[in-house]
Amino acid sequence: MNIPTIIYCYDAYCGWCYGFSPVIKKIAAEYHNRLDVEVLSGGMMVGEQVMPIEKIGPYIASSYSRVEELTGIKFGEDFLWHCKNPGKSDWVMNSEKPAIALCIIKEHSPQRQLEFACDLQYTLNYEGRDLDDDEAYRHLLNKYNLTPGIFYSKLKSDEYKDMAYYEFSLIKQLQVNGFPTVFIQTGELKFVMIARGYTDYETVKQRVENVLKEMNTSA
Repeated sequence: MNIPTIIYCYDAYCGWCYGFSPVIKKIAAEYHNRLDVEVLSGGMMVGEQVMPIEKIGPYIASSYSRVEELTGIKFGEDFLWHCKNPGKSDWVMNSEKPAIALCIIKEHSPQRQLEFACDLQYTLNYEGRDLDDDEAYRHLLNKYNLTPGIFYSKLKSDEYKDMAYYEFSLIKQLQVNGFPTVFIQTGELKFVMIARGYTDYETVKQRVENVLKEMNTSA
């Protein structure tokens, strides 16, 4: 392993990950010459955890302001409308489709996977697009030079679905039980956790520096 890798464990439906987006983007930009970045989708809302907005909307409506307060991020009115009017919304929170979309990007433009993950969160939490709806992705295809026909056929294919579920299983192997969680992978089987839950930029930066310093010492 030539260069250590930041492993960012996130979920498209995780509000705290949305709040953490500016932090992880800044860290990735600052260390782009010294660290690779890989994003893993967490599968927070798959299987029995898939949830209609009717069930989870009131919780989000009562807690989003805490995320805004702590992180400085803003949730959009279109998103909040669904949370505050859950009985009028047909949204279903399902992590599967955004995870498949991320796998497509990782294959097509691996260097832009973090950018895409953050774009997905903005698409949901600010623009109020339903990530369980195929059309929620169309406005991003041009930006990432993806042909709609190819993207949508991959979005519906078992191959990319399997890739997404493989990521969910990696998250379990890493014993991640909350998002966001960030590791630096310093060796084939060596992972150092540098963030669990929302963590501010200065703290993450200090932890990255500590890991890199330790690696140089032991090299």
